[in-house]
Amino acid sequence: MSDADPPSGAVLFAEPGAHMRAVAYGPALCLLVAIVELATGSRVHVLMLIVFAVLIAGIVYAQVTAAQRYLSVELTPQTLRQGTEKVPLSDIAQVFPPADEESWEPQPWESAPALGDLVAVPRRRTGIGLELENGKVVQAWAKDHGRLRAELTAALAHGRDDAL
Repeated sequence: MSDADPPSGAVLFAEPGAHMRAVAYGPALCLLVAIVELATGSRVHVLMLIVFAVLIAGIVYAQVTAAQRYLSVELTPQTLRQGTEKVPLSDIAQVFPPADEESWEPQPWESAPALGDLVAVPRRRTGIGLELENGKVVQAWAKDHGRLRAELTAALAHGRDDAL
């Protein structure tokens, strides 16, 4: 291993899917409402604000937990994890070039299934076409798809260099 090689457990790219700080937004809004009620001299609806704060926090917590499980992305020198699915980099044959924005013809990989036990590429994420060693075409995805594409391409090239 040379000085430029990343450690085997190093994370080359990561997207968390969602942040836990979103859970605090609902209770913070309820606190703001209580402050406004206090400032205006009207009756403070303490019980209802507490109920709504807990309700909103609980619902958002469930959403954030699901997003962290199913929408997170992590690339290491050995694996690409998309949600709940891990693909060894040795199983990836090639990364297809990005789709041409000007073309009327979609690329064949754009209709391929998404990685991560999902039906399609999640909203607000962009697909990256991959061909696996077994010939299957799939889509990796990320919000920062340009950086994932670059890191994935570099990791695959580096892995092939090591294999030689």
